[in-house]
Amino acid sequence: MSIYVDDDRAMPRFRVNRNAMTDPEVFAAERKAIFDKCWLYVGHETELRKPNDFKTRDVAGRPVIFARDATGKVQVWINSCPHRGAMLCRDKTGNGRFLTCFYHGWTFSTAGDMVSMPGDQSYGENFERPNLAKPAKIDSYRGFVFITFNPEAESLESYLAGAREFLDLVCDQSESEAGMEVLHGTHEYSVRANWKLLVENSFDGYHAVTTHQRYFEMVLAARGPIDLQGFYETRGLDLGNGHAVVTGSAAGGMNMGRPLSAAAQAEREGRFQRLAAKYGEGWVERMRGTRNLVIFPNLVVIDLVMGVIIRKIDPMTPDYMEVSAWELVPPEEGAELRRQRLDNFLTFWGPGGLASPDDVEALETCQRSFAARAELPWSDISRGMSLDIPSGNDELQMRTFWRRWNYLVTGEQLPPEPHGPLESLYTAPRLALDQSVSTG
Repeated sequence: MSIYVDDDRAMPRFRVNRNAMTDPEVFAAERKAIFDKCWLYVGHETELRKPNDFKTRDVAGRPVIFARDATGKVQVWINSCPHRGAMLCRDKTGNGRFLTCFYHGWTFSTAGDMVSMPGDQSYGENFERPNLAKPAKIDSYRGFVFITFNPEAESLESYLAGAREFLDLVCDQSESEAGMEVLHGTHEYSVRANWKLLVENSFDGYHAVTTHQRYFEMVLAARGPIDLQGFYETRGLDLGNGHAVVTGSAAGGMNMGRPLSAAAQAEREGRFQRLAAKYGEGWVERMRGTRNLVIFPNLVVIDLVMGVIIRKIDPMTPDYMEVSAWELVPPEEGAELRRQRLDNFLTFWGPGGLASPDDVEALETCQRSFAARAELPWSDISRGMSLDIPSGNDELQMRTFWRRWNYLVTGEQLPPEPHGPLESLYTAPRLALDQSVSTG
């Protein structure tokens, strides 16, 4: 048994030691073994709409500048002046040809090149004039931009493994050549709990009905009874490299927002019919469904009928995290459909909505109770281990995350969890464009 994970296949039982959520030494080990090594999400290309647009973010405890340079290329720079270390860019967002340090006036372009330094003649002809520092590698997939501080990291495409397919199911929902886009505006909030608790929560179907009772009361008033059996008809899938997803059909209980109007629903369905002619009925039937995707370690993409959310979780201390979230949409979506989906989005996921505060309260009470870890040292994540086909209401997806976490932090390799074959709903392929079929 690992010091942090008890993966007992005989019982079966899976437990996590609560020290993994409280110990500063564990937090330091995570920084080194996970956040200094893995690919990490920075932002979406469509957040940078014009040349010289920039955003400032934190990634793995490091301040970075996420920018589009004058030529239109997406760049990521360390947000620290190479002179004395002052934060080069202090605004959260903006547009400018030059980035000038307020401390001594050293100036750089959005391409990272030094442009000027006051008193340049005092440095001498042979002085090496530095450019901005950057992460070891930068890459993107379908507009999602990632960085890694590990020069020996595998390619992003290889790292994403099976998660690529589920990002494709999200990104293919746009008929625009430009693809899906992030709307202006960001949800930002903090949680006084360990970051891994929100990872678990982000694809935990088990808690929904009990934790979000107020929300379901509102939905029931708006649309009548919900078939909660749909929660059991979802599947939790291991996608490799610690990535996992809970996914289900469009008819399942995870379609739990307030109903769209007939006109909005018709617009959405019309788009899916056109996409079926392009990608095939099986792929679009999967697309109509739902997915709560975690890309290890800290990126969450949740795609429900009521909207698509991108959630970035930033660990700050063992018992404190900061969370940023954005809405991803098809740019060609009509105004009324967008209004209704955004209203659902805010009602459920907004920091002041009917669901996110419930989750924050639940996680913070967990963290407070970990003070009693001497008496209760283990958290249980065993649900579904005895089943050949665990549902998304079970916890296979969380165990997938924890096995990868445990391997990177301790070096102990635990075998993946076997499960029965997948139904066609989860396996229909995306047709290549030259294989497109007609729907009528």
